[in-house]
Amino acid sequence: MESLSTIIVEHAERVGLIKLNRPEAYNALSRTLIKELLQALKLFESDPSIGVIVLTGGDKKGFCAGADIKEQSELSFVNAYNQDYLKDLNDGFFAIHKPIIGVVNGIALGGGCELAMMCDILYASETAKFGQPEITLGTIPGAGGTQRLIRAIGKSKAMHMILTGETISAKQAEAAGLVAKVLPAEQVLVVAMETATKIASFSAPVLAMAKEAVNEAEELGLKNGLHFESRLYHATFGLEDHAEGFQAFLAKPKRAAQWAHK
Repeated sequence: MESLSTIIVEHAERVGLIKLNRPEAYNALSRTLIKELLQALKLFESDPSIGVIVLTGGDKKGFCAGADIKEQSELSFVNAYNQDYLKDLNDGFFAIHKPIIGVVNGIALGGGCELAMMCDILYASETAKFGQPEITLGTIPGAGGTQRLIRAIGKSKAMHMILTGETISAKQAEAAGLVAKVLPAEQVLVVAMETATKIASFSAPVLAMAKEAVNEAEELGLKNGLHFESRLYHATFGLEDHAEGFQAFLAKPKRAAQWAHK
């Protein structure tokens, strides 16, 4: 990758870590940050040594404060429509087959809350806050807030947050189903990396199938969703990893599976 100015990229055991790195702007989503974030996601997606991606703000004060207001204030309707980098962000996340764990420390507001919701699993620190305050700026969420939030926490809570601009705490987000775990600030990234390492230890193609099946559940009715799931389930029987997993389980004594990731 070319030199990065707004993110930090690190590698651990089968885990790719991306840290947003605009602390002076609370990691606001500038065009440059989005471009570099998408580059990092594509890099990890194409790297067979990486099984899971972890995304964090890298700063206890804030995961992401939202879109870069200065950049957005200079846009006309035509420019906003033709240069929709928030759509590029959504499209970029949709293209990633590997699981993405988001780690929210501090605020996740506006585009920052939307960015967090693009992740597959969310962990939050006890001081995290989530909100969609676009209404206070004379606009509405533009990176999936009106669509993902209702799916995550239900219509009434989502409508309240979007129409009032009020934030919710990490504990409220966990109770509503937006967040999987809430942990002390000094532990949240450590635990998320442990979870990522555990997930990355499984078969890569099976992880991709499981992620796809869960995501399609939001788009398909139950009957079509069950049909889609069964087709992916049957497809796993054609994988080397499926045979290895069953053989490892049935071995005497039982042994750990050695995944070929194919």
